[in-house]
Amino acid sequence: MVMIKNVLFSAAAAAVLMATGAQAFDSGSSSSLVRGQGQPGAQTQQASLPTELNREVAPTRALVPDPTEEKPGTITIDTKNRYLYLSLEGGQAMRYDVGVGRDGFGWQGRAYIGRRAEWPTWTPPAAMLKRRPELPRTMVGGIDNPLGARAMYLYNGHGDTMYRIHGTNEPDTIGQAVSSGCIRLLNDDVVDLYERVKVGAPVVVL
Repeated sequence: MVMIKNVLFSAAAAAVLMATGAQAFDSGSSSSLVRGQGQPGAQTQQASLPTELNREVAPTRALVPDPTEEKPGTITIDTKNRYLYLSLEGGQAMRYDVGVGRDGFGWQGRAYIGRRAEWPTWTPPAAMLKRRPELPRTMVGGIDNPLGARAMYLYNGHGDTMYRIHGTNEPDTIGQAVSSGCIRLLNDDVVDLYERVKVGAPVVVL
């Protein structure tokens, strides 16, 4: 059984994120950031919105007994075992495989979904652009976008945590610790989750 601890996301950690942008957006592996890229350092990278999801990779979601003891509607992320649970009525949960933060980028705490977006725009933070100036300043939503088909933006009492739950353009990274702290799902799975949760839904990261 996954036991949930009421760990609050620290104000200090949030302040560091807001100041540096170091973990602001899921960077993924280096190849995911430049796929489909045009000229280095372009102000905006265009991306075509797909008419349907790529379903070459089977979705991972499954209905399971809820191990979290959280109230229905709560998202719980078990980073150790790389599962996301959405608690449902009747002691059940929808479980999804996820990718999590790599060494040095993981975090724990409570948050909530502050906003949601379909085919979200990706904007690399300043710290990332300093390390990799060839990246586009902005990439509009699309199949090559590292944020994938949907994004849910995590907030707490201090505002935007700069972490997201989102899709991916690299399905082979699901189940791995490769991100900058964001939680990634297969696009098919993130669309399913997106349709089940609303703004304000609690999120617990273990």
